Amino acid sequence: MPLKKDQKTQFFKPDFESETQIPMILEGVSAGFPSPAADFMENRIDLNKELCENPLATFYIRVNGNSMIDAGINDKDVLVVDRSIEPKDNAIAVCFLDGEFTVKRIQLDKDCLYLMPENKNYNPIKVTEENSLIIWGIVTYVIKKL
Repeated sequence: MPLKKDQKTQFFKPDFESETQIPMILEGVSAGFPSPAADFMENRIDLNKELCENPLATFYIRVNGNSMIDAGINDKDVLVVDRSIEPKDNAIAVCFLDGEFTVKRIQLDKDCLYLMPENKNYNPIKVTEENSLIIWGIVTYVIKKL
């Protein structure tokens, strides 16, 4: 999902000062017979606090493109990204490669690193010494509209 030159990357910081809390049903939802869920709507959840293990190192970013659809990451989804997590093999990361942002799966080989798309229509990116790569953070959650 490299961005085109005329597109702006949308970064969002979690708002931990927000007073907005959404009702949460702790019992879970049945995929079989209906449950009387309204009886359990006493708890509340703050999604900023729920999705951010390390608030000072967490940001949100909106996806632009389809290179990760087979990983469940679609165009316009919002990623929760934690900069405090150490990059490792097979992690999905937001990277800054040669002046452009992209989200890809990290694949470590013996002597090189690949940024792997999760869509057969895109080619892997072999990162060489000629590239400038910064791994901005590791994707921990995907927020999507159905």
